[in-house]
Amino acid sequence: MMKEEERIMQGILFSPAHPDLKALKRKAHRLSQQYSQTFEDEIEERARILEEVVGHIGEGSFIQGPVFFHYGVHTRIGHHFFANYNLTIQDDALVTIGDYTSLGPNVTIVTPIHPLIASERRTMLDQHGDAKPLCYAKPVTIGNDVWISANVTICGGVTIGDGCVIGAGSVVTRDIPAYSLAAGVPCKVIRPITESDSMRYKPEIMADCNVITQQVDEDR
Repeated sequence: MMKEEERIMQGILFSPAHPDLKALKRKAHRLSQQYSQTFEDEIEERARILEEVVGHIGEGSFIQGPVFFHYGVHTRIGHHFFANYNLTIQDDALVTIGDYTSLGPNVTIVTPIHPLIASERRTMLDQHGDAKPLCYAKPVTIGNDVWISANVTICGGVTIGDGCVIGAGSVVTRDIPAYSLAAGVPCKVIRPITESDSMRYKPEIMADCNVITQQVDEDR
């Protein structure tokens, strides 16, 4: 018999109230609260908590806090990740985030999906014929070098390609191709991000700073 967690990963209906899943969630909620109560200079304690709560987190990553992980273990985070305050990841399904990706304040990633019919949201018959609330979930994948602005919501089943910028307040309900500037509700591609967007063409902002072209190319 397939376990409830396996059902999540298969993208089929599962019972969020199953004891095995509730145990995972309670652990993640407890650790999220512990992390949110730490100070920024408690570096070792924060690292310890993150190592325990998430499936993987790469080197040089920083999460401001407060933070909320629903399962935690279903989230994989790359190197040099940054998240500003109030990050929420409802990772019933897998959430995968690449390297050098940054999130602004109040970003929410949600993977579970509930039936549209009200009576089906209340209860359906599970694989054993028992009446229970059931839902399903779709994974979220965010590539490398992505910038997600403040108050963005990313819905289940979405892939955001490398190098994208998502405008503030967007609700991302569909895939965004790599190196795109996208925004809106629902989020739509505005245009590709090209070399003409380089800061080198904004001398009034650059002032006495310089672009490191070679480093940018290597990171990509």
